[in-house]
Amino acid sequence: MLFDTHVHVNARDFFDDRDETIQRAFDAGVKYMVVVGFDRETIPIAMEIAEQYETIYAAVGWHPVDAVDMKDEDLAWIEELSAHPKVVAIGEMGLDYHWDKSPKDVQKEVFRKQIALAKKVNMPIIIHNREATEDIMEVLQEEDANEVGGIMHCYNDSAEFVQAFLDMNFYISLGGPVTFKNATLPKDVAVEVPLDRLLVETDAPFLAPHPNRGKRNEPAYVKLVAEKIAELREMPFDELSNITTQNALTFFGIQK
Repeated sequence: MLFDTHVHVNARDFFDDRDETIQRAFDAGVKYMVVVGFDRETIPIAMEIAEQYETIYAAVGWHPVDAVDMKDEDLAWIEELSAHPKVVAIGEMGLDYHWDKSPKDVQKEVFRKQIALAKKVNMPIIIHNREATEDIMEVLQEEDANEVGGIMHCYNDSAEFVQAFLDMNFYISLGGPVTFKNATLPKDVAVEVPLDRLLVETDAPFLAPHPNRGKRNEPAYVKLVAEKIAELREMPFDELSNITTQNALTFFGIQK
């Protein structure tokens, strides 16, 4: 039994075969998913999917790349949706210094507002971090994000930072890059993270794991991520999948 903790089957990439994609995931042993909405287009679709499937849930937030587009009414909308029984987290939120659409100060402001909202509604957060680790840490610490905790989604930094995030009440989630042949950092992290703080994800349609790298990712492929981590940790796949699933159920507050 597997739990894809971060997937975008609400993306346009799945408009033609979403139900078939979800069924393939179920057939592959992926019982649970969290569909992440991060703007005005993807949030309503995430909600629709979560309402359609019993074991699929939604997270709602605002992506840092589009921080410049967020208005006060968008934040109010996210707060309203947070009361829905199928919404289990606020996000994805954070900082992205790879793309230059939104200035860094605007990204930080929107990030802080969403952390404050998560604390207000007492929900955990999902963090998007691209080339901004030190600033992410600073904002999380200054905003006391440890009060709600969260997930470092598709963790892409070195193992040396892992403990700092663990100390702030965060889980570490790994995706497709852990399977890439020359990707040493995620492999190091996969071994270092305590088992009770480890999660798996796909981030589909992005970052498809080997041997599907470069193709459209989908939630069924989270099995490839879990298999690689089990191999790296020299433990049975079934044990790894059960532990990461239980971690996710606990983190999101989902009753089986």
